[in-house]
Amino acid sequence: MTPSQRRLETMTWPELQRQAARPGSTVIWPFGAFEQHGPHLPLSTDALFADRITDAVLAELDPALPIWRLPLQHLGFSPEHQGFAGTLSLPAELLISLVVNVGRQLELAGFRRLVLLNGHGGQIGLLEVAGRTLRSQHPRLAVLPCFLWRGPEGIGELIPEPERSQGLHAGLAETSLMLHLAPELTGSMRPSDGPHAVIRPIDGATGARRAGDQAGAPLDPSSAEARRAAGLPPEGWSLEGLAPCCWITSEFSASGVLGSAEGASADLGERLYQRLVEGWRRRLDALLRSDWPPTSGAG
Repeated sequence: MTPSQRRLETMTWPELQRQAARPGSTVIWPFGAFEQHGPHLPLSTDALFADRITDAVLAELDPALPIWRLPLQHLGFSPEHQGFAGTLSLPAELLISLVVNVGRQLELAGFRRLVLLNGHGGQIGLLEVAGRTLRSQHPRLAVLPCFLWRGPEGIGELIPEPERSQGLHAGLAETSLMLHLAPELTGSMRPSDGPHAVIRPIDGATGARRAGDQAGAPLDPSSAEARRAAGLPPEGWSLEGLAPCCWITSEFSASGVLGSAEGASADLGERLYQRLVEGWRRRLDALLRSDWPPTSGAG
């Protein structure tokens, strides 16, 4: 089965009704965002990743498995990036309402599962809230809110520290993946920016180091004074992780980048792509051959 045959919008209504009635019928809905990704990546970065990887995963699955996709939800929830031109963000309540209303109609059509495959880290929690709201109102529909970069094995080992833990936005991983998937959309700059002792600030317009920046050895992160001077959080805290904060990009970055795109390559992007596709293929294959998760009133 080709990816186009897995698209709900290409079906007639009787065909959709027949497919929805199959045991374990599942819909995957890719979510992206329309937001700044530094001076070198397009506004569609998260959306492009979610869309392309969804199609690639569906193409690798057994054609007999009951799974179809919705069109990409391009606009998302991105208030953290609104200090930069081009970012378009929906209100949280609108995105929750969208998920609940679309999910309700999918459940009424007969579908059993809805997988939200989200490419934007800034709306992970929101889509989990949307999924729980949908389930509480329509308990026969299983809802699985998933983050594209979370789950597939072997992703972290391809990204060295400190970028692995502190490269949050438009850094090495995203730049490399874009170089593989859409090099024509990738600019030539490889900016580094954000609250990291190893990374010195850059000029947001040119991608160049700001005049007067010191290019010496990294600050000692064990020193509280050095961490404050570098804009790093206190020990035990982080922008994201076990003890996060609700950060605004412009408070930490002039370029819109949080991390470093230095060293990005299409080769690394291809390896990331392969692991993302294979990781989600395995997970969806296992899901579709199971009756997980349990739902109320499922017959």
